Amino acid sequence: MIDLSHLKADFPILDSGVHFLDSGASSQKPIPVLEAMDRFARTSYANVHRGAYKLSVASTDDRRL
Repeated sequence: MIDLSHLKADFPILDSGVHFLDSGASSQKPIPVLEAMDRFARTSYANVHRGAYKLSVASTDDRRL
């Protein structure tokens, strides 16, 4: 059996006693995902598929500027 207990550290909410992670869009996200979302929001957030300006094109294509 594979020990995945080390993954628990990426989900701080589990320390509060929560034992269920929803599988839908509202699911808890691990710290690396939250950090990536924060970095994206701070540096290159734009509407995707809605603009021809540099940030929108980069966001749509998932490229760094």
